[in-house]
Amino acid sequence: MHNGTSVSFKRPDGSSTSGYLALPGGVANSGKPGVVVIQEWWGLNDHIRVVADRFAAAGYNALAPDLYEGRVANNADEASHMMNGLDFPGATHQDIRGAVEHLRTLGGKVGVVGFCMGGALTIAAAVHVPGVDAAVCFYGIPPAEFAAPADIKIPFQGHFASRDDWCTPAAVDALETAMVRAKLSPDIHRYEADHAFFNNTRPEVFDTAAANLAWQRTLAFFGQHLA
Repeated sequence: MHNGTSVSFKRPDGSSTSGYLALPGGVANSGKPGVVVIQEWWGLNDHIRVVADRFAAAGYNALAPDLYEGRVANNADEASHMMNGLDFPGATHQDIRGAVEHLRTLGGKVGVVGFCMGGALTIAAAVHVPGVDAAVCFYGIPPAEFAAPADIKIPFQGHFASRDDWCTPAAVDALETAMVRAKLSPDIHRYEADHAFFNNTRPEVFDTAAANLAWQRTLAFFGQHLA
């Protein structure tokens, strides 16, 4: 049972798109900050809705844009196909920016958090989308030519897994090095875990201790930067 609702909101180009909006106590509160929750490559599924619900329970207006327009993958081949077919610049500059602007109409500062594919899009949003006040990335890094982490100018926290063959430890080291060289202060955390360790619907990779610690760190980080 989810506490939020499906909503339609405007993209900067004037068209509409949809998403899942979860609100503290079920009502929009103009005094609350917002969080855009960006899906994994599976789509806007129950897991991402639950994450939005958890942010709402923690006092945030949470909006998860539906980047696949209603489609949800049932297996890795489908997910890979849909991710590869996604217009990443369009998702960043239109869907995610539209979600940020929608949350700004509801309340205060706005953060972005994303997982896997959504983690990569979180970095893209941190670089390209105006109005984002803080970003938290879970195990995703975009191509540097699309969004270079060294170009992030807002508070940034990253959660990465040591046993990740997609968002590899070497890629994480390169991200941190590039940001430090740019005189930035990224808050990077590494976990002895697998890719997608936060996803409790995937018992083969879910790690309770790592997920709980990452959640606590995320809430503390947003609590500091979105207050």
